[in-house]
Amino acid sequence: MDKKEVIKELTLNEKLSLIQVEMKAKKSRFNSFGKYNFRSAEDLLEAVKPYLTKYNVSVTVNEHLIYEANNGFPIIESMATISDGVSEIRATAIVGVDLDQKGMQMPQKFGSASSYGKKYALGNLFLIDDTQDPDHSKAEPETKKTLLTPNDEAFDKAQQFIVNGGSIDTIKKKYELSPEAQAILTKL
Repeated sequence: MDKKEVIKELTLNEKLSLIQVEMKAKKSRFNSFGKYNFRSAEDLLEAVKPYLTKYNVSVTVNEHLIYEANNGFPIIESMATISDGVSEIRATAIVGVDLDQKGMQMPQKFGSASSYGKKYALGNLFLIDDTQDPDHSKAEPETKKTLLTPNDEAFDKAQQFIVNGGSIDTIKKKYELSPEAQAILTKL
């Protein structure tokens, strides 16, 4: 069975899982005031494009404006959806629009909230880690990688990832491989 046939047999959940493991979105934007790099919704959309044809999926982002009368400010719900034409998986983000924000025209206030909501809906869908973004006062300490052995449930996904053209180096970024796991995955 060639790669295209294997990919065709995958469920949407399996395809999304592979994209979540493989996709890297660079922080290509720089905030000169706060002196930090960050990624935008556009960066995330650009990063996912190669996987659309590879896994025969589509990704959309839709927004819905909610007016919250109790708090007196509008709320935007952003929903990122991945579909294979048969099923869909969605992730959402909720963002308030700060109508009192100084230095911005009204369209900029809504546009800023919209971009922020899209970024976080896409981040939720693709499990993008933003621990070093400006929303966090400090970067999270680096955690020890989980040991992956042939007996782990995640090992089956790692094997499928390799069979579908993934790299063992990508797996090593997330897991420490046992010698047995390393040997099996290297042979694939």
